[in-house]
Parts: sequence; C-alpha cells; structure tokens
Amino acid sequence: MTFYQEKINHIKASCYSNDQQIQTIIETRQFIDTNFEKDLNLNVLSDVNSTSKYHLHRLFKRYYGLTPRQYLIDKRIEQSKKNLKKGMSVTETCFAVGFESLGSFSKLFKTKTGKSPSQFQKEQVSRSELDTNF
Repeated sequence: MTFYQEKINHIKASCYSNDQQIQTIIETRQFIDTNFEKDLNLNVLSDVNSTSKYHLHRLFKRYYGLTPRQYLIDKRIEQSKKNLKKGMSVTETCFAVGFESLGSFSKLFKTKTGKSPSQFQKEQVSRSELDTNF
C-alpha cells in the first residue's frame, strides 16, 4: 500500500467521508500517474471525472496535501531522475516527461532536488562507475 493510499484510508476511517469523492480523487491521481508526460491541466483532469475543476482542486489538496499541479510536477521530477540515471540527455528528459521549456524544467528540478539536472546526472554516472569498480 502506498503512502497516499494509507493517508486516504486513515482519513476515511477517521471521519465521515464520501466514497464517491475519494474514488474521484484516486482516479485523478491514477490518471496523472499514467499520463504525466502529456499536457495536463485542471480542465483536462476535471473532464476525466466530470467534476468541477475547483471542487477537484479542493478535494485533491484535502486528501493528498498537494494540488494536482504540485503532484504532477513531483511525478515528472521523479521520472526525470530515472531517465537521467539511464543516460538520457537533459533536453530529451525535459520533453519526455512533459515539460515544455528546458529553463522551467531545470529550475524546478534544482528547486526539488537541490541540483541541476546535468549535475544530478554526472553524480549518478560517477556513482555507477564506483559501484562497478568494487
């Protein structure tokens, strides 16, 4: 069970919840998880479950502690780390995970990880070389 699923179960058990709302939020998160590289925004996400975008935003924030946009960015950064570790270039990674601008990708990556994408990749290459030498 993932951290987020545990949080939802805890909230569900501790208060009177609306199962339909919870199902909507879970489906929205799953949609983001499988389509993070696409151009997703609140309008697209609200259309998936035929829900008001404002209501969806409030529910997502209540149950996950993040807005859908924040969750999407975290998902993209997580995948970009995997791509960089595999040797994909920074530019290829940027566009593969759904960012439209190399500058915004680099800035967000550095904000989230404390390192630039190229710096992160160099460190990963150095680590893998050290691992193979031992």
